[in-house]
Amino acid sequence: MLWNRPGYAVRKYGGILGVLPGKKVRVDTDGVQIEEGNAGFASPYLALRLDRPVAVSTGGPVSAEALAVRFEAARAALLREAGRFGALSDAYLAMSSCLSWDTVFEPEKARMCSPVSRIWSAGWGGYVLFCWDTFFSAMMSIPVSQVLAKANLYAILGEKTEAGFVPNFGAANDYKTRDRSQPPVGALAVREVCRCFGDRTLAASLFDSLLEWNRWFAEHRMLPTGQLCWGSDPYAPREGRHWESDGVGDSYGAALESGMDNSPLYDGVPFDPETHLMCLADVGLCGLYIMDCEVLAELAGVLERDAERAELLSRAEKCKAGMEELWCEEAGMYLNRRTDTGAFSPRMGPTNFYALFSDRVAPERVRRMLGHFHDPKEFAGTFMIPSVARNDPAYADQEYWRGRIWPPHNFLVYLALRRQGCAAECRMLAEKSVALLLGEWREHGHVHENYGGESGLGCDVESSDPFYHWGGLMALTALYEAGALGDAQKPLRFPEQEAW
Repeated sequence: MLWNRPGYAVRKYGGILGVLPGKKVRVDTDGVQIEEGNAGFASPYLALRLDRPVAVSTGGPVSAEALAVRFEAARAALLREAGRFGALSDAYLAMSSCLSWDTVFEPEKARMCSPVSRIWSAGWGGYVLFCWDTFFSAMMSIPVSQVLAKANLYAILGEKTEAGFVPNFGAANDYKTRDRSQPPVGALAVREVCRCFGDRTLAASLFDSLLEWNRWFAEHRMLPTGQLCWGSDPYAPREGRHWESDGVGDSYGAALESGMDNSPLYDGVPFDPETHLMCLADVGLCGLYIMDCEVLAELAGVLERDAERAELLSRAEKCKAGMEELWCEEAGMYLNRRTDTGAFSPRMGPTNFYALFSDRVAPERVRRMLGHFHDPKEFAGTFMIPSVARNDPAYADQEYWRGRIWPPHNFLVYLALRRQGCAAECRMLAEKSVALLLGEWREHGHVHENYGGESGLGCDVESSDPFYHWGGLMALTALYEAGALGDAQKPLRFPEQEAW
């Protein structure tokens, strides 16, 4: 059995011959074979001496020396490719190397996709695609491979549930979170891939799927006042798997929907079992939903979907009005607000800055919010931007979403700042992001899942995967700032657009 398809394999021709329906695959080696009776394999295998370089190949025999020549040529080509990014060439190499290593052929649906890391996929029956992670991988693929960028968009949208939303994760054998989604960044990813490659057909093919997801958020997560809350809808488990029951229909599941699993922003917040919502109007979700509506409306405009464009802009305006109810004059910040008591949450994280996606934020409010951004007791510092304010008691935990620095936060805060024209802050965050990435990359060859708020390291804890592809968002932030992906501020216009 090869690749989960009916067939067989035999030792033959000094290697292994795999026989599949309509196809034969031959595995050759130039290595010295040895007998290893206790390897524990039931199927044919090759055991080789490794006291010198060896080659293992399909498509015909090849020597290790010949492969070394090919590898060096490929390395030189990669360095030439990275060189077009100038001072950001190392950042590009870090992002593209991690993304490439984490990209696999997924046999169940016969597709190429980029799980967050090989370590994460190992425990999920073959593969797992997390929602916002995979949309980010599509964006990181733009300067690397047009094919991969589009493949990742189709892969994660292909995991949509019967209810019409992209789940928190989709894994092998139809295992997915049918109770919850994750942050709505899909329209953004599709827009950027379409913009950079001038691909109107891609926009047309994915628009309805994105629109259905957007409508689901309005129907299941939006309050009558226009704000949105994270939630978790109960459902009947299908196979008795862990995430079909743990966290489903409670506050933990709602926190998982935010993508920030153990964030202190949600400590002690109750869950409403009737609405299936966390009792917290969330600034971050409101900001991302405004962005999602407006980006989808832009796509609708170029696709001449006028009715849908009007629908989306109407929802965006409703959410913007709701966002204004989250402004706390005393704090000088948009704050999460309890829906059961009406009280503002005093806790702040990067997601509070997502309010800047709304064009209703007055210039004076922007100025006051930037005061928090520049305050070293809150978010400023050598390493930015921590997942909770530095003066929050949970910051000292430095464990996962409790104080550590996360690449998606940096990237989305950067985009929100850019929406308001905060040029100095955008430049500052881009510079600090790429510096944080390159510290571990140049020292250890690591691209981390998260980084210490005080140390700037990923290796200082066990809960930071050392080759997790969204670490590359630190590089992507800098590439956007440098204009390496074109002018994303311009309106989307397919007929006049040249391929990036």
